[in-house]
Amino acid sequence: MAEMVKSTTSSGPRAAEANLVTRFFRATEIDTRLLGMIGALIIIWIGFHIITGGLFLTPRNLWNLSVQTTDIAVMTTGMVLIIVTRNIDLSVGSVLGLCGMIMGVTQAKILPEYIGFDSPFTWAITLLVGLAAGCLIGAFQGIIIAFLNVPSFIVTLGGLLVWRGATWLVTSGQTVAPMDQTFRIMGGGAEGSIGATWSWIVGIAACLFVIVSIIGSRSQRRRFGFPRRPMWAEYFLAILSCVLILGAVWIANSYYWPINIAKKYAETNNIPWPETGLDIPYGIAVPVLIAIVVGIIMTFIATRLRFGRYVFAIGGNPEAAELAGIKTRWVTVRIFALMGILAAIAAAISTARLNAATNSQGTLDELYTIAAAVIGGTSLAGGTGTIAGAMLGALVMQSLQSGMVLAHVDTPLQSVVVGTVLVVAVWLDTVYRSRAK
Repeated sequence: MAEMVKSTTSSGPRAAEANLVTRFFRATEIDTRLLGMIGALIIIWIGFHIITGGLFLTPRNLWNLSVQTTDIAVMTTGMVLIIVTRNIDLSVGSVLGLCGMIMGVTQAKILPEYIGFDSPFTWAITLLVGLAAGCLIGAFQGIIIAFLNVPSFIVTLGGLLVWRGATWLVTSGQTVAPMDQTFRIMGGGAEGSIGATWSWIVGIAACLFVIVSIIGSRSQRRRFGFPRRPMWAEYFLAILSCVLILGAVWIANSYYWPINIAKKYAETNNIPWPETGLDIPYGIAVPVLIAIVVGIIMTFIATRLRFGRYVFAIGGNPEAAELAGIKTRWVTVRIFALMGILAAIAAAISTARLNAATNSQGTLDELYTIAAAVIGGTSLAGGTGTIAGAMLGALVMQSLQSGMVLAHVDTPLQSVVVGTVLVVAVWLDTVYRSRAK
């Protein structure tokens, strides 16, 4: 009897603590898998910061990390929808390379003959040509998959080889450079950042957007009679989101232009050079803003539009979706066309950042894109996935790669680590789903 009393008493605080944690997550509706991924990301950052002797968690490296993540983050938002429908796209890296080469040739060789080298329309025409090329390539592959019933694995594996070869054929293997000055803004750098003032404005606007979204969501739940979060949970989520947003802006504004670029800027604008130097913050990079906007739009498509509901319905049960009247074949074509557009956007970012279009551009990006989606919680069995989780997965992948470069890890070992992380992520997903059942 004494042992029973002792056991009950000792387990009481633990049970109460567990119950308190459960109630907290239930009230705030925070995705525990997403929270676990954030915890893993923090561990990775702290670990690499220690290994690299304090180089990782610096404004410079974090700013570069955010820019380097953008192209994969953009593509992984589309890969989520493809994997959710139980398909796969192995060709996105090659499509990126081909679209990048098409955009490079368009602005460096074709357009100058008609509108000159310094036309303000060069970047817009180039981007539209690239987006159109990506859309057509994606739709072409989607039609083969949907209407000819060829497995997506085979079609996109063939596309990986075909589009990579087409990239070489466009210029016979030559690198195309330089890019249009306005076009280069999409790649980041000193000219491709919005500066401190505009960064704070964007950060404050993002905070207001979060607050308005929380208020709107609460109003909608009250309107339709759905359960609402406690007020303390609403305040907690709003404050936490604003702290993270403004913290990210502060880090972006803590990274300054190199001395040579700052001196050139001062000379061009007749600014006297002070003895202590001129600190000009980079601010938020334009490609990061592009990735965020793409993430918001793709989240809206996946969660608020009928098309997004169709995508998840097909992933949950293709036969039932077909019987419900969903035109599954055309949905598949649209998904792959959308994936092609996203690959073209990523190609624009990558080409602008490199200031050149190369044949090796996008090599192995398909593997990093798929890995980011899977690490972010997208199930290869279909039916489940989130855009935010996939973009966070892209940040995890790039953090591993960036940290290993700073730690001087050999390239073959980097591939071993990335492959191991992917396998472990899929295994954890399998374990999670088996327990959920």
